Amino acid sequence: MSRIGKAPVEIPQGVKVKIEDRLVAIEGPLGKLEHRYHPTVKVDFDESASSLRVSRHDETRLARSVHGLTRALVNNMVEGVTKGYEKRLEIVGVGYLAALQKNVLQLRVGFANELHVPVPEGLTVTCPDQTHISIKGIDKQLVGQFAAEVRALRKPEPYKGKGIRYENEQVRRKAGKAVTK
Repeated sequence: MSRIGKAPVEIPQGVKVKIEDRLVAIEGPLGKLEHRYHPTVKVDFDESASSLRVSRHDETRLARSVHGLTRALVNNMVEGVTKGYEKRLEIVGVGYLAALQKNVLQLRVGFANELHVPVPEGLTVTCPDQTHISIKGIDKQLVGQFAAEVRALRKPEPYKGKGIRYENEQVRRKAGKAVTK
């Protein structure tokens, strides 16, 4: 039995759960998320215990792998509609900066032209200063994906450490050619 899959998902106060036709809809103070789960698993909501349980129909390889995944996705949805998710990026480099204009993130990261990245719907992007970017939202996958796409525009390079990185990310630095002696 999956260790993650058999753990119940606790539903906090103020969160509504609706399950019908293999679709789990979770609504909380920050918004609403939906997920259509695989037919090899079953999701049950116990109102008295205020928890969700994910179970599987058989012991096939697919059912075992989807069991833990479904439970983790539902748990992320519950956490997203109650607390939300946030990723912070920092920009390191002389002349590198970020700005937000309407719904477009503008980045100057050492290229000839400014990069313009449209912000997806459902995310809140802020720039507290020119070298930091804060990405917030209720969908963990969407927040992480957008942060990864922005970081991929100019990954931190290993010699000077210039580029876009996650906050508190350790960048492995190389010595360079002057150290060969």
